[in-house]
Amino acid sequence: MKKKVSLLVMFVVFAVSLTACSMGSAGGSTKADDVIDIVWYPNESGSDMKSSRDEMAKVIEEATGKKVEHHLTTDYAIAIETMVNNNADLAFMGAQGYIEAHKGNEAIKPLVVATGPSGTLDDAVYHSWLAVNQSDQEKYKVDGEFSLDTIEGKNMSFVSNSSTSGFKVPAASILTHFTKQEKYSNLTEMDLMKGGSLFSKVLFGNSHQGSAVNLLKGTADVAAFCDTCVENYVEVVEGEGNTEGAVYKVQDDAAEPFNQVTGKKFTLMSVTPVLNAPFVANIDVLGQEDFDKLQKLFTSDEVANNEEIFVPENSGKSGLFFKTDKERFAAVKDSWFDPIRKLSN
Repeated sequence: MKKKVSLLVMFVVFAVSLTACSMGSAGGSTKADDVIDIVWYPNESGSDMKSSRDEMAKVIEEATGKKVEHHLTTDYAIAIETMVNNNADLAFMGAQGYIEAHKGNEAIKPLVVATGPSGTLDDAVYHSWLAVNQSDQEKYKVDGEFSLDTIEGKNMSFVSNSSTSGFKVPAASILTHFTKQEKYSNLTEMDLMKGGSLFSKVLFGNSHQGSAVNLLKGTADVAAFCDTCVENYVEVVEGEGNTEGAVYKVQDDAAEPFNQVTGKKFTLMSVTPVLNAPFVANIDVLGQEDFDKLQKLFTSDEVANNEEIFVPENSGKSGLFFKTDKERFAAVKDSWFDPIRKLSN
């Protein structure tokens, strides 16, 4: 009898140990392997960004001795969930995407962001645009000035509800403006995601490029997208870039998806600075040792001076990042993204 009891106790202890190990694994603690998986948003998954992605992979492989594999996506949510579920080591995502990913898995940490022209975080911003077709721009003015009042009842295109500059920032501006009116005092972010409240119809482009094309093809009347994600395809033809009233034209040799709308023009009715997008890492998958190696690599002069990563502004080449002066990568803490977090409070 004692022998049977002892065997039963041993079995229970063994079973509990297995369960504990299984739960620990499900909780996210994953051993780093010899492959570094990078997941990319739809905006950076196009063929025109291949040379930049490949150069990033090359320097990472040289620094870590590990193979890099790219995971291209067509949906923001897929990229975020890939990181949250411990299926990738690194990702390049907007501030809002990082905030959502970190909330879902605290092992996801910011690695670096690109600085501004000063080489510091003081001007580490890009710009969120609300744009309209140039031929329709007068419809969006009141007393000669662009006004958000004019977008009521229009067909609106955002990027994704997880996009910082393609949804979160413009939505905050729109809500701030319209909730001052009694008619829209209870308007919410959720209302902006669907037609029938403020907008007649709401579309999501799933990328900044897609949102811009929604506008230029006439599917949307107004569209939100950012400067950095379309700068490879368009050029300023009137006014000063990144200012209200500036007119942009799609280049004749623009790559997909802008090859559908070459020569089309749009006007900026609103321009808002946004914190630069970070590279983020899942510490549980990547490991602290490689995190430290990559942070040192990314912030090095070697990478800052790599013209395949920071493409010279007037080179005519496509790229993820452009060098106009002293741009480089800089390390940041989680708290750097608090201004974007506050938009949801």
